[in-house]
Amino acid sequence: MNDLPVIKDGKIRCDACPVMCYIAEGKSGACDRYAVQDGELIRLDPLTIISATEEQGGQMVPFLDKDGDWDGELVRAEDAFITAVGAGTTYPDYKPAPFIVSAERKGVDTVTVVTEGIFSYCGVKVKIDTDRYLGPERNLVRADGEAVGHVTTGEYGSQMLSLGGVHHLTGGSKKEGRVTCQTLMDLCNRKPVELTVDDGATVVVEAGKPPIVNGQIEERMRVGCGSATIGMFATQWQGLVDEVVVVDDHITGVVSEHQAGKVIGWPDTGIRIRGRKSTPGRYFQVAEPGTGWGGTDVEDPLQIVETFNPKIAHPGQTMLMVSTTGEHAAWFRLDDNLKPVQGEMPEALIPSVELIAENCEPALCTVLFMGGAGGSLRAGVTKNPVRLTRSVQQALTRVTCGGAEAYRWPGGGITVMCDVTRMPANSFGYVPTPAIVAPIEFTMSKADYLALGGHEGAIRPVADVLARGGYRLEGGKR
Repeated sequence: MNDLPVIKDGKIRCDACPVMCYIAEGKSGACDRYAVQDGELIRLDPLTIISATEEQGGQMVPFLDKDGDWDGELVRAEDAFITAVGAGTTYPDYKPAPFIVSAERKGVDTVTVVTEGIFSYCGVKVKIDTDRYLGPERNLVRADGEAVGHVTTGEYGSQMLSLGGVHHLTGGSKKEGRVTCQTLMDLCNRKPVELTVDDGATVVVEAGKPPIVNGQIEERMRVGCGSATIGMFATQWQGLVDEVVVVDDHITGVVSEHQAGKVIGWPDTGIRIRGRKSTPGRYFQVAEPGTGWGGTDVEDPLQIVETFNPKIAHPGQTMLMVSTTGEHAAWFRLDDNLKPVQGEMPEALIPSVELIAENCEPALCTVLFMGGAGGSLRAGVTKNPVRLTRSVQQALTRVTCGGAEAYRWPGGGITVMCDVTRMPANSFGYVPTPAIVAPIEFTMSKADYLALGGHEGAIRPVADVLARGGYRLEGGKR
Protein backbone atom coordinates (compact mmCIF):
# COMPACT_ATOMS: atom_id res chain seq x y z
CA MET A 1 0.00 0.00 0.00
CA ASN A 2 1.07 3.67 -0.22
CA ASP A 3 3.37 4.96 2.53
CA LEU A 4 1.11 7.97 3.07
CA PRO A 5 -2.48 6.72 2.87
CA VAL A 6 -5.25 9.00 1.67
CA ILE A 7 -7.76 9.68 4.46
CA LYS A 8 -11.25 11.11 3.98
CA ASP A 9 -13.85 11.52 6.73
CA GLY A 10 -11.78 9.26 8.95
CA LYS A 11 -11.69 6.50 6.33
CA ILE A 12 -8.56 5.19 4.62
CA ARG A 13 -8.49 4.80 0.87
CA CYS A 14 -7.44 1.37 -0.40
CA ASP A 15 -5.60 1.53 -3.72
CA ALA A 16 -5.34 -2.24 -4.28
CA CYS A 17 -7.73 -2.06 -7.24
CA PRO A 18 -9.53 0.51 -9.38
CA VAL A 19 -12.56 0.61 -7.05
CA MET A 20 -10.53 2.70 -4.55
CA CYS A 21 -12.68 1.92 -1.50
CA TYR A 22 -12.64 4.25 1.50
CA ILE A 23 -12.63 1.90 4.50
CA ALA A 24 -13.62 2.79 8.06
CA GLU A 25 -11.94 1.43 11.17
CA GLY A 26 -12.86 -2.21 11.74
CA LYS A 27 -14.40 -2.57 8.31
CA SER A 28 -13.29 -4.32 5.11
CA GLY A 29 -13.45 -3.19 1.51
CA ALA A 30 -15.86 -4.38 -1.17
CA CYS A 31 -13.61 -7.35 -1.98
CA ASP A 32 -13.32 -8.54 1.66
CA ARG A 33 -9.54 -8.78 1.14
CA TYR A 34 -8.41 -5.52 2.76
CA ALA A 35 -9.53 -3.89 6.01
CA VAL A 36 -8.58 -1.12 8.41
CA GLN A 37 -7.31 -2.09 11.84
CA ASP A 38 -5.82 0.31 14.40
CA GLY A 39 -5.69 3.01 11.77
CA GLU A 40 -3.75 0.93 9.26
CA LEU A 41 -4.74 -0.78 6.05
CA ILE A 42 -4.10 -4.53 6.36
CA ARG A 43 -4.41 -7.62 4.17
CA LEU A 44 -6.92 -10.05 5.66
CA ASP A 45 -5.57 -13.27 4.11
CA PRO A 46 -2.09 -14.35 5.18
CA LEU A 47 0.78 -14.73 2.76
CA THR A 48 1.12 -18.37 1.67
CA ILE A 49 4.49 -20.12 1.68
CA ILE A 50 5.19 -23.58 0.33
CA SER A 51 8.24 -25.78 0.55
CA ALA A 52 9.60 -27.34 -2.61
CA THR A 53 12.72 -29.26 -1.73
CA GLU A 54 14.60 -31.40 -4.18
CA GLU A 55 13.97 -34.45 -1.99
CA GLN A 56 10.23 -34.11 -2.54
CA GLY A 57 10.63 -33.69 -6.28
CA GLY A 58 9.60 -30.07 -6.18
CA GLN A 59 6.17 -30.88 -4.80
CA MET A 60 4.40 -29.12 -1.97
CA VAL A 61 5.30 -30.41 1.47
CA PRO A 62 2.70 -30.31 4.26
CA PHE A 63 3.73 -28.47 7.41
CA LEU A 64 0.40 -28.86 9.21
CA ASP A 65 -0.88 -32.02 10.86
CA LYS A 66 -4.30 -33.54 10.22
CA ASP A 67 -5.92 -31.14 12.72
CA GLY A 68 -4.39 -28.10 11.07
CA ASP A 69 -1.89 -27.48 13.84
CA TRP A 70 1.79 -26.76 13.48
CA ASP A 71 3.70 -30.04 13.63
CA GLY A 72 6.83 -28.54 15.19
CA GLU A 73 8.97 -28.45 12.05
CA LEU A 74 10.77 -25.20 11.35
CA VAL A 75 10.57 -23.63 7.92
CA ARG A 76 13.99 -23.54 6.37
CA ALA A 77 14.58 -20.44 4.30
CA GLU A 78 16.40 -22.42 1.62
CA ASP A 79 13.31 -24.60 1.11
CA ALA A 80 10.63 -21.91 1.28
CA PHE A 81 8.93 -20.54 -1.80
CA ILE A 82 6.97 -17.33 -1.30
CA THR A 83 3.80 -17.59 -3.34
CA ALA A 84 1.62 -14.69 -4.36
CA VAL A 85 -1.38 -16.09 -2.47
CA GLY A 86 -2.13 -13.41 0.10
CA ALA A 87 0.71 -11.19 -1.09
CA GLY A 88 -1.45 -8.27 -2.15
CA THR A 89 -1.53 -6.37 -5.41
CA THR A 90 0.55 -3.61 -6.93
CA TYR A 91 -2.28 -1.44 -8.26
CA PRO A 92 -1.49 1.21 -9.37
CA ASP A 93 1.53 -0.55 -10.76
CA TYR A 94 4.10 2.20 -10.70
CA LYS A 95 5.22 0.79 -7.35
CA PRO A 96 7.24 -2.42 -6.84
CA ALA A 97 5.48 -5.74 -6.34
CA PRO A 98 4.52 -6.54 -2.73
CA PHE A 99 7.33 -9.09 -2.37
CA ILE A 100 10.57 -9.23 -4.33
CA VAL A 101 12.41 -12.07 -2.64
CA SER A 102 16.00 -13.20 -3.04
CA ALA A 103 17.16 -16.73 -2.30
CA GLU A 104 19.96 -19.08 -3.24
CA ARG A 105 18.74 -22.15 -5.11
CA LYS A 106 21.14 -24.84 -6.26
CA GLY A 107 24.04 -22.42 -5.96
CA VAL A 108 22.38 -19.66 -7.99
CA ASP A 109 21.28 -16.30 -6.59
CA THR A 110 17.64 -15.97 -7.63
CA VAL A 111 14.89 -13.40 -7.34
CA THR A 112 11.18 -14.20 -7.19
CA VAL A 113 8.76 -11.35 -7.81
CA VAL A 114 5.47 -12.06 -6.06
CA THR A 115 2.19 -10.29 -6.73
CA GLU A 116 -1.53 -10.89 -7.01
CA GLY A 117 -2.58 -9.76 -10.46
CA ILE A 118 -5.93 -8.18 -11.20
CA PHE A 119 -7.14 -10.01 -14.31
CA SER A 120 -9.98 -8.79 -16.49
CA TYR A 121 -8.52 -10.65 -19.45
CA CYS A 122 -8.92 -14.09 -17.95
CA GLY A 123 -11.13 -17.13 -17.93
CA VAL A 124 -11.12 -20.87 -17.44
CA LYS A 125 -10.97 -23.77 -19.83
CA VAL A 126 -13.06 -26.65 -18.47
CA LYS A 127 -12.50 -30.23 -19.57
CA ILE A 128 -15.39 -32.53 -18.64
CA ASP A 129 -14.73 -36.25 -19.04
CA THR A 130 -18.03 -37.58 -20.32
CA ASP A 131 -19.54 -39.16 -23.41
CA ARG A 132 -22.85 -37.48 -22.69
CA TYR A 133 -23.90 -34.60 -24.88
CA LEU A 134 -23.77 -31.25 -23.10
CA GLY A 135 -24.99 -29.09 -25.96
CA PRO A 136 -24.12 -27.75 -29.42
CA GLU A 137 -20.72 -26.18 -29.92
CA ARG A 138 -20.79 -22.36 -29.65
CA ASN A 139 -23.96 -22.42 -27.54
CA LEU A 140 -23.97 -20.23 -24.46
CA VAL A 141 -23.16 -21.63 -21.04
CA ARG A 142 -25.04 -19.96 -18.20
CA ALA A 143 -24.72 -19.64 -14.44
CA ASP A 144 -27.61 -18.22 -12.46
CA GLY A 145 -29.26 -17.48 -15.81
CA GLU A 146 -26.42 -15.27 -17.03
CA ALA A 147 -24.15 -16.02 -19.99
CA VAL A 148 -20.67 -16.83 -18.68
CA GLY A 149 -19.10 -18.66 -21.65
CA HIS A 150 -19.75 -21.16 -24.40
CA VAL A 151 -19.31 -24.77 -25.47
CA THR A 152 -16.15 -25.19 -27.49
CA THR A 153 -14.77 -28.02 -29.60
CA GLY A 154 -14.92 -31.43 -27.95
CA GLU A 155 -11.79 -33.49 -27.39
CA TYR A 156 -11.17 -37.23 -27.20
CA GLY A 157 -13.51 -38.49 -24.49
CA SER A 158 -14.23 -35.05 -23.11
CA GLN A 159 -16.58 -32.12 -23.57
CA MET A 160 -14.97 -28.69 -23.37
CA LEU A 161 -16.20 -25.32 -22.11
CA SER A 162 -14.61 -21.89 -22.42
CA LEU A 163 -15.80 -19.62 -19.63
CA GLY A 164 -15.16 -16.02 -18.63
CA GLY A 165 -13.17 -13.53 -20.62
CA VAL A 166 -13.25 -9.77 -20.69
CA HIS A 167 -16.47 -9.52 -22.70
CA HIS A 168 -18.50 -11.46 -20.12
CA LEU A 169 -16.77 -9.73 -17.21
CA THR A 170 -17.11 -6.15 -18.44
CA GLY A 171 -18.91 -6.14 -21.79
CA GLY A 172 -22.41 -7.10 -20.68
CA SER A 173 -24.77 -6.12 -17.89
CA LYS A 174 -23.61 -5.56 -14.33
CA LYS A 175 -25.23 -8.81 -13.26
CA GLU A 176 -23.52 -10.74 -16.06
CA GLY A 177 -20.17 -9.36 -14.93
CA ARG A 178 -20.81 -10.18 -11.27
CA VAL A 179 -22.03 -13.70 -12.00
CA THR A 180 -19.15 -14.39 -14.38
CA CYS A 181 -16.64 -13.21 -11.79
CA GLN A 182 -18.22 -15.33 -9.05
CA THR A 183 -18.35 -18.37 -11.35
CA LEU A 184 -14.68 -18.05 -12.27
CA MET A 185 -13.60 -17.54 -8.68
CA ASP A 186 -15.61 -20.53 -7.43
CA LEU A 187 -14.34 -22.82 -10.17
CA CYS A 188 -10.73 -21.74 -9.59
CA ASN A 189 -11.12 -22.21 -5.85
CA ARG A 190 -12.32 -25.77 -6.53
CA LYS A 191 -15.93 -25.23 -5.49
CA PRO A 192 -18.87 -26.91 -7.27
CA VAL A 193 -20.68 -24.73 -9.79
CA GLU A 194 -23.92 -25.57 -11.62
CA LEU A 195 -23.90 -24.60 -15.28
CA THR A 196 -26.57 -24.93 -17.95
CA VAL A 197 -26.05 -25.08 -21.70
CA ASP A 198 -28.58 -23.48 -24.01
CA ASP A 199 -30.51 -26.32 -25.71
CA GLY A 200 -28.40 -28.76 -23.74
CA ALA A 201 -27.67 -30.24 -20.35
CA THR A 202 -27.20 -29.06 -16.80
CA VAL A 203 -23.81 -29.98 -15.42
CA VAL A 204 -22.19 -29.53 -12.02
CA VAL A 205 -18.48 -28.86 -12.39
CA GLU A 206 -15.93 -29.11 -9.58
CA ALA A 207 -12.21 -29.29 -10.29
CA GLY A 208 -10.81 -32.75 -9.59
CA LYS A 209 -14.27 -34.30 -9.08
CA PRO A 210 -16.57 -36.28 -11.40
CA PRO A 211 -19.03 -34.21 -13.41
CA ILE A 212 -22.73 -34.46 -12.65
CA VAL A 213 -24.74 -34.34 -15.89
CA ASN A 214 -28.50 -33.86 -15.55
CA GLY A 215 -28.28 -35.13 -11.98
CA GLN A 216 -26.26 -38.24 -12.85
CA ILE A 217 -22.70 -38.63 -11.60
CA GLU A 218 -20.34 -39.69 -14.35
CA GLU A 219 -18.03 -42.56 -13.50
CA ARG A 220 -15.96 -43.26 -16.60
CA MET A 221 -14.25 -41.50 -19.44
CA ARG A 222 -14.77 -43.49 -22.63
CA VAL A 223 -11.98 -45.87 -23.65
CA GLY A 224 -12.07 -44.47 -27.19
CA CYS A 225 -14.48 -44.03 -30.07
CA GLY A 226 -16.36 -47.04 -31.39
CA SER A 227 -13.73 -47.71 -34.04
CA ALA A 228 -10.87 -47.51 -31.53
CA THR A 229 -12.72 -49.87 -29.19
CA ILE A 230 -13.03 -52.41 -32.01
CA GLY A 231 -9.33 -52.04 -32.71
CA MET A 232 -8.41 -52.66 -29.08
CA PHE A 233 -10.70 -55.55 -28.25
CA ALA A 234 -11.58 -57.42 -31.47
CA THR A 235 -9.59 -60.47 -30.43
CA GLN A 236 -11.43 -60.59 -27.09
CA TRP A 237 -14.71 -61.29 -28.92
CA GLN A 238 -13.46 -63.63 -31.62
CA GLY A 239 -15.14 -67.02 -31.39
CA LEU A 240 -17.63 -65.86 -28.75
CA VAL A 241 -20.11 -63.89 -30.86
CA ASP A 242 -20.85 -63.40 -34.56
CA GLU A 243 -21.01 -59.59 -34.62
CA VAL A 244 -20.04 -56.70 -32.35
CA VAL A 245 -21.29 -53.13 -32.73
CA VAL A 246 -19.74 -50.45 -30.51
CA VAL A 247 -22.19 -47.55 -30.34
CA ASP A 248 -20.63 -44.08 -30.31
CA ASP A 249 -21.85 -40.60 -31.19
CA HIS A 250 -18.72 -39.86 -33.20
CA ILE A 251 -17.65 -43.12 -34.85
CA THR A 252 -19.67 -46.31 -34.38
CA GLY A 253 -17.64 -49.45 -35.02
CA VAL A 254 -18.73 -52.77 -36.61
CA VAL A 255 -16.21 -55.55 -36.10
CA SER A 256 -17.10 -57.71 -39.12
CA GLU A 257 -16.43 -54.80 -41.52
CA HIS A 258 -13.61 -53.14 -39.58
CA GLN A 259 -10.00 -53.57 -40.59
CA ALA A 260 -9.23 -55.06 -37.18
CA GLY A 261 -11.82 -57.76 -37.88
CA LYS A 262 -10.53 -58.37 -41.40
CA VAL A 263 -6.98 -58.85 -40.15
CA ILE A 264 -8.04 -61.64 -37.79
CA GLY A 265 -10.36 -63.27 -40.32
CA TRP A 266 -13.76 -62.20 -38.97
CA PRO A 267 -16.51 -63.33 -41.39
CA ASP A 268 -19.20 -61.00 -42.81
CA THR A 269 -22.58 -60.98 -41.08
CA GLY A 270 -24.69 -58.99 -43.55
CA ILE A 271 -25.40 -56.23 -41.02
CA ARG A 272 -26.45 -52.83 -42.29
CA ILE A 273 -26.01 -49.85 -39.95
CA ARG A 274 -27.83 -46.54 -40.24
CA GLY A 275 -25.69 -43.45 -40.62
CA ARG A 276 -22.99 -42.24 -42.94
CA LYS A 277 -20.33 -44.80 -43.73
CA SER A 278 -16.79 -43.50 -43.48
CA THR A 279 -14.31 -46.29 -44.07
CA PRO A 280 -15.19 -49.97 -43.68
CA GLY A 281 -16.60 -50.67 -40.23
CA ARG A 282 -16.73 -46.99 -39.26
CA TYR A 283 -20.00 -45.02 -39.26
CA PHE A 284 -20.72 -41.34 -38.59
CA GLN A 285 -24.07 -39.85 -37.54
CA VAL A 286 -25.80 -43.08 -36.55
CA ALA A 287 -28.07 -41.02 -34.28
CA GLU A 288 -28.37 -37.58 -32.76
CA PRO A 289 -26.09 -36.59 -29.86
CA GLY A 290 -27.58 -37.19 -26.42
CA THR A 291 -27.14 -38.78 -23.03
CA GLY A 292 -27.91 -42.36 -24.04
CA TRP A 293 -25.76 -45.13 -25.52
CA GLY A 294 -22.26 -43.87 -26.39
CA GLY A 295 -23.23 -40.21 -26.18
CA THR A 296 -26.15 -40.60 -28.60
CA ASP A 297 -29.85 -40.07 -27.99
CA VAL A 298 -30.42 -43.82 -28.41
CA GLU A 299 -32.01 -45.77 -25.57
CA ASP A 300 -32.68 -48.89 -27.69
CA PRO A 301 -29.46 -49.74 -29.62
CA LEU A 302 -31.43 -51.59 -32.32
CA GLN A 303 -32.50 -48.14 -33.56
CA ILE A 304 -29.17 -47.88 -35.39
CA VAL A 305 -29.43 -51.34 -37.03
CA GLU A 306 -31.23 -51.06 -40.35
CA THR A 307 -31.40 -54.70 -41.46
CA PHE A 308 -29.42 -57.87 -42.19
CA ASN A 309 -28.70 -59.06 -45.72
CA PRO A 310 -30.49 -62.42 -46.10
CA LYS A 311 -27.83 -63.58 -48.55
CA ILE A 312 -25.24 -63.44 -45.78
CA ALA A 313 -27.01 -63.49 -42.39
CA HIS A 314 -28.68 -66.57 -40.96
CA PRO A 315 -31.11 -67.39 -38.13
CA GLY A 316 -29.35 -67.92 -34.82
CA GLN A 317 -26.61 -65.43 -35.64
CA THR A 318 -25.56 -63.55 -32.50
CA MET A 319 -24.66 -59.91 -31.91
CA LEU A 320 -23.16 -57.93 -29.01
CA MET A 321 -23.92 -54.22 -28.84
CA VAL A 322 -21.89 -52.23 -26.33
CA SER A 323 -21.08 -48.59 -25.56
CA THR A 324 -17.61 -47.07 -25.39
CA THR A 325 -17.63 -47.09 -21.58
CA GLY A 326 -19.16 -50.53 -21.11
CA GLU A 327 -21.99 -48.81 -19.25
CA HIS A 328 -24.48 -50.13 -21.81
CA ALA A 329 -24.35 -53.64 -23.26
CA ALA A 330 -26.89 -56.03 -24.78
CA TRP A 331 -26.80 -59.41 -26.57
CA PHE A 332 -29.09 -60.42 -29.41
CA ARG A 333 -29.86 -63.50 -31.55
CA LEU A 334 -31.45 -63.33 -35.02
CA ASP A 335 -34.83 -65.10 -35.30
CA ASP A 336 -36.15 -66.91 -38.37
CA ASN A 337 -37.01 -63.54 -39.94
CA LEU A 338 -33.51 -62.22 -39.25
CA LYS A 339 -34.82 -59.86 -36.59
CA PRO A 340 -32.57 -59.36 -33.54
CA VAL A 341 -34.14 -60.61 -30.33
CA GLN A 342 -32.50 -59.65 -27.04
CA GLY A 343 -31.44 -62.43 -24.73
CA GLU A 344 -29.46 -62.88 -21.55
CA MET A 345 -25.82 -61.90 -21.86
CA PRO A 346 -23.68 -65.06 -22.14
CA GLU A 347 -21.23 -65.52 -19.30
CA ALA A 348 -18.38 -65.78 -21.78
CA LEU A 349 -18.97 -62.23 -23.04
CA ILE A 350 -19.23 -60.51 -19.66
CA PRO A 351 -15.42 -60.28 -19.15
CA SER A 352 -15.04 -58.46 -22.49
CA VAL A 353 -17.60 -55.84 -21.44
CA GLU A 354 -15.89 -55.51 -18.08
CA LEU A 355 -12.55 -55.11 -19.87
CA ILE A 356 -13.90 -52.06 -21.69
CA ALA A 357 -15.01 -50.57 -18.38
CA GLU A 358 -11.66 -51.41 -16.78
CA ASN A 359 -9.82 -49.54 -19.51
CA CYS A 360 -11.86 -46.40 -18.99
CA GLU A 361 -10.27 -43.76 -16.76
CA PRO A 362 -12.26 -42.10 -13.97
CA ALA A 363 -14.36 -39.21 -15.21
CA LEU A 364 -13.11 -35.91 -13.81
CA CYS A 365 -13.54 -32.18 -14.28
CA THR A 366 -10.38 -30.23 -15.06
CA VAL A 367 -10.31 -26.46 -14.58
CA LEU A 368 -7.44 -24.51 -16.11
CA PHE A 369 -7.11 -20.85 -15.17
CA MET A 370 -6.00 -18.76 -18.13
CA GLY A 371 -4.97 -15.12 -17.96
CA GLY A 372 -3.00 -12.48 -19.76
CA ALA A 373 -0.32 -11.11 -17.45
CA GLY A 374 0.32 -7.99 -19.43
CA GLY A 375 -0.47 -4.35 -19.02
CA SER A 376 0.85 -2.48 -16.04
CA LEU A 377 1.18 -5.61 -13.84
CA ARG A 378 4.68 -5.90 -15.28
CA ALA A 379 5.65 -2.49 -13.92
CA GLY A 380 5.63 -4.01 -10.45
CA VAL A 381 8.45 -6.25 -11.66
CA THR A 382 10.58 -3.89 -13.73
CA LYS A 383 10.80 -0.30 -14.82
CA ASN A 384 10.95 -1.50 -18.43
CA PRO A 385 7.96 -3.89 -18.77
CA VAL A 386 8.73 -5.23 -22.24
CA ARG A 387 11.98 -6.70 -20.94
CA LEU A 388 9.99 -8.94 -18.59
CA THR A 389 7.86 -10.12 -21.50
CA ARG A 390 10.94 -10.96 -23.53
CA SER A 391 12.63 -12.67 -20.60
CA VAL A 392 9.58 -14.91 -20.12
CA GLN A 393 9.43 -15.66 -23.84
CA GLN A 394 13.14 -16.58 -23.82
CA ALA A 395 12.59 -18.91 -20.83
CA LEU A 396 14.98 -16.86 -18.69
CA THR A 397 12.10 -16.15 -16.32
CA ARG A 398 9.92 -18.93 -14.92
CA VAL A 399 6.25 -18.15 -14.36
CA THR A 400 4.25 -19.88 -11.63
CA CYS A 401 0.79 -19.37 -10.17
CA GLY A 402 0.66 -19.99 -6.44
CA GLY A 403 3.87 -22.00 -6.83
CA ALA A 404 2.37 -24.28 -9.49
CA GLU A 405 4.00 -24.51 -12.90
CA ALA A 406 2.20 -22.39 -15.49
CA TYR A 407 2.16 -23.08 -19.22
CA ARG A 408 2.95 -20.00 -21.31
CA TRP A 409 1.27 -19.76 -24.68
CA PRO A 410 3.59 -19.01 -27.60
CA GLY A 411 3.34 -15.70 -29.39
CA GLY A 412 3.22 -12.19 -28.02
CA GLY A 413 2.57 -11.22 -24.41
CA ILE A 414 2.53 -13.34 -21.27
CA THR A 415 -0.56 -15.54 -21.55
CA VAL A 416 -0.43 -18.32 -18.98
CA MET A 417 -2.54 -21.33 -18.10
CA CYS A 418 -2.46 -23.33 -14.87
CA ASP A 419 -4.24 -26.37 -13.38
CA VAL A 420 -6.05 -25.01 -10.32
CA THR A 421 -5.81 -28.35 -8.47
CA ARG A 422 -2.04 -27.87 -8.27
CA MET A 423 -2.40 -24.52 -6.52
CA PRO A 424 -2.95 -23.85 -2.80
CA ALA A 425 -6.54 -23.85 -1.60
CA ASN A 426 -8.49 -20.61 -2.09
CA SER A 427 -5.77 -19.02 -4.21
CA PHE A 428 -8.20 -16.76 -6.07
CA GLY A 429 -10.05 -13.61 -5.07
CA TYR A 430 -11.84 -10.81 -6.84
CA VAL A 431 -12.26 -7.08 -7.02
CA PRO A 432 -15.69 -5.64 -7.76
CA THR A 433 -14.72 -3.95 -11.04
CA PRO A 434 -15.35 -6.98 -11.64
CA ALA A 435 -12.08 -8.86 -12.14
CA ILE A 436 -10.35 -11.96 -10.83
CA VAL A 437 -7.37 -11.66 -8.47
CA ALA A 438 -4.90 -14.46 -9.15
CA PRO A 439 -1.43 -15.19 -7.80
CA ILE A 440 1.53 -14.98 -10.14
CA GLU A 441 5.25 -15.29 -9.50
CA PHE A 442 8.22 -14.54 -11.74
CA THR A 443 11.48 -16.30 -10.83
CA MET A 444 14.84 -15.65 -12.47
CA SER A 445 18.50 -15.29 -11.63
CA LYS A 446 19.37 -12.13 -9.74
CA ALA A 447 21.66 -11.07 -12.57
CA ASP A 448 18.82 -11.39 -15.08
CA TYR A 449 16.50 -9.48 -12.76
CA LEU A 450 18.88 -6.57 -12.50
CA ALA A 451 19.36 -6.64 -16.27
CA LEU A 452 15.60 -6.23 -16.64
CA GLY A 453 15.77 -2.94 -14.79
CA GLY A 454 14.13 -4.56 -11.78
CA HIS A 455 13.35 -2.78 -8.51
CA GLU A 456 16.68 -3.55 -6.84
CA GLY A 457 15.92 -1.50 -3.74
CA ALA A 458 12.81 -3.59 -3.00
CA ILE A 459 14.62 -6.97 -2.91
CA ARG A 460 14.33 -8.76 0.46
CA PRO A 461 15.95 -12.04 1.52
CA VAL A 462 13.53 -14.89 2.00
CA ALA A 463 14.71 -15.21 5.62
CA ASP A 464 13.50 -11.65 6.25
CA VAL A 465 10.02 -12.51 4.96
CA LEU A 466 9.88 -15.58 7.20
CA ALA A 467 11.08 -13.63 10.23
CA ARG A 468 8.23 -11.14 10.02
CA GLY A 469 5.46 -13.74 10.28
CA GLY A 470 1.94 -13.12 9.03
CA TYR A 471 1.99 -16.07 6.68
CA ARG A 472 0.45 -19.51 6.42
CA LEU A 473 2.27 -22.70 5.48
CA GLU A 474 0.50 -24.56 2.73
CA GLY A 475 0.52 -28.32 2.43
CA GLY A 476 -1.18 -30.36 -0.22
CA LYS A 477 -0.98 -33.80 -1.78
CA ARG A 478 0.14 -34.03 -5.39
